[in-house]
Amino acid sequence: MADGSRPGVDGLLAAARARIVRVEPETAWAAASAGSALIVDLRSSDERRRHGIAPGSIHIPRSVLEWRVDRASEWRNPFLEGREQLLLLLCAEGFSSSLAAASLLDLGLEGAGDVVGGFTAWRRAGLPVVPVPADAGDGPPGMGPPDTGALPAPPAADTLD
Repeated sequence: MADGSRPGVDGLLAAARARIVRVEPETAWAAASAGSALIVDLRSSDERRRHGIAPGSIHIPRSVLEWRVDRASEWRNPFLEGREQLLLLLCAEGFSSSLAAASLLDLGLEGAGDVVGGFTAWRRAGLPVVPVPADAGDGPPGMGPPDTGALPAPPAADTLD
């Protein structure tokens, strides 16, 4: 613990990561392409417009994540209804996504994890990046569908079983 009574952010991050599924970007892409995972982009709309998005991902800003994912919430995203896929959270660098995935476990969602290194690692791995769809800003934050753009073939990588 940082000061003897609190774990500090590094302790919180370590505890979160000990509880969640963490996958490398290539594995996340292969799982999403195979339909066994859904990538949830937590980044801001500005950051997504500036750097692009992972094809097939759904945008749910970090600030509303729990309300959009909780099946008992009146503010849940209807596009998540009935989905049993692993939710792989994607932030810019892979830190806030770890904390967010642990929060989803606390809500009772068993299939929550994150992408190691975030979108920065995604791009560094040479994985597909597409522009944000033109209608992405329509409606309340985090209530839209997954990007339905064409999904290129995934790289050869292990899939999640």
